Parts: sequence; structure tokens; C-alpha cells
Amino acid sequence: MSEAPSARIEEARQRVARRLRDLRQDAGLTGQDIAQRTGWQKSKVSRLQNGVTPPSTDDIRTWCRVCGADEQAPDIIDAARTADGMYAEWRRKNRHGLKLMQVARAGIHRETEHMRVYSSTLIPGLLQTRAYAEALLADIARVKRIPDDSRAAAEARVERANIIRESGRTFAFVVEEAALRRHVGSPDVMTEQLLHLLDVARYPAVSLGVIPASAPARWPLETFTVYDDAKVFVELLTAALTITAPSEVTQYVEAHHEMTRAALFGPGAYRIIAEAIPSPS
Repeated sequence: MSEAPSARIEEARQRVARRLRDLRQDAGLTGQDIAQRTGWQKSKVSRLQNGVTPPSTDDIRTWCRVCGADEQAPDIIDAARTADGMYAEWRRKNRHGLKLMQVARAGIHRETEHMRVYSSTLIPGLLQTRAYAEALLADIARVKRIPDDSRAAAEARVERANIIRESGRTFAFVVEEAALRRHVGSPDVMTEQLLHLLDVARYPAVSLGVIPASAPARWPLETFTVYDDAKVFVELLTAALTITAPSEVTQYVEAHHEMTRAALFGPGAYRIIAEAIPSPS
């Protein structure tokens, strides 16, 4: 199970604090030095470098300047915004149902030329059938206790997925075998879904890799999507996290590369998908 969102926010804030602390140490400065050069109280310096108080954009620029590392300010600012400003509660966004979220994400899909997707537990949204999407979204609505417009949301998701049939873009999907074997809806829904996967895996714009259950264990990752190696969308239980800090985006791109190396493609992937199709009752 993924960490609680509050834990992830704290982790992100601590990464920012560590970077500020590392900059100070690399510059050979003490906390007292930072305080003197900025005119801040020592207590503020301590709070910033220990993650007690989130730094403002001006705080980060000032810290980088006195450490002689102005060039690092934009990346750290992006990381701080990820921690404090770009973490959106799904409950707030979806309080009127799930369809609006499906429609809202269509824009970034249209703007993206190369998309990388990794999913550990579910079939990726762009590869879902209408029935699979409806069953999944209905369950999400139930768990989140939000209005159940799963039928309309599934229609919007499938409509959005038509983009994988168009030219001019590429889509690199990597899924764990467990995602194929996790039943969403009835056996008939799963059969239709897996047959659909065998079909879309042959689309010119689509690359679909499956990591077999027998593959060596790796550090568990949450489901994520990378847009043009510039932005990452991470899906958690109660929220969605958008990451734009270049250094963090790079880590997700590298993680996708690692997962790709562990995956089977072509006939190997087709075999795993076919074996996951439920037996006729």
C-alpha cells in the first residue's frame, strides 16, 4: 500500500530542506553565516534547513545566492512548489463526481508527444475498456464517498483514450503482471479488457511491456505518468501529485527505464496477457 499523502508531503518538504542544508555545507558556511549574510534570525535558518518551516520562493533564492549557487534556485523552487502548492486533494476536485477529472486531463494528453506510464496494480486508463473503467470508477466513487457518475466518467475516459490511435505521438506503457490478474468487475469484463490489451499492444504508437511476476523484486513504485519528460503525475489513494522539479522528473524517467528493462514485450508480453484471461465458467 502507498504511504499516506501526509507522509509524502513531509518527505517532499524534507528533500527541499536537505538540499538547502547541503548547499550551505558545500559552500563551507554555518547556520550563523547564513543568518548574518541574509539578516535572518538563526531560528529561521534552523527551521528552513530542518524542514520545520517551508521556504518561500524568495527564501530559496536568497539562500542560493549567499551560497553561491543561484543556478540551483529554479529546481529547488519547483521542488518546494511540488511539496506545498501542487498537491491537490482528489476529494476537492472530484466533489461533483469523476467525469470532470477525466475531461480535465484530456488537455495535457493532447499537448504531450511522448508519454511514459507505469502501473503496478491496474490497467492504465488509456488502455481500459468502457466496462473495466466503469467498474473501477464506481469502486473509486464508493471508497471516496463521492457522487457516482462512473458511467459518464468511463465514457469520458474511453473518449480520451482515442488519442492512442492517432499519429504524431508515442505511448510507452509498462505494467506489472499483477495488474493483469487483479479482477475489476466480472470475469467477462476482465476477458474483454485483456483481449483489448492484446489488440492495442499492436497499435503503431503503443509500446506495451509486462513485468512478469517471476522478475526479481524491485523497490515498489506508485502508478505514475511522465509527460514529455517535463512533468510527472502520480496517483495516490486520496490525492494526485504533480511533479515538475527537473531533478525529480529525471528520477521518474530513470525509474521507467528500469521497469522497461525488466519487462517483456511482443510475444512474451502477449503470452502473459493471454494466460491472465479468466477461464470460461
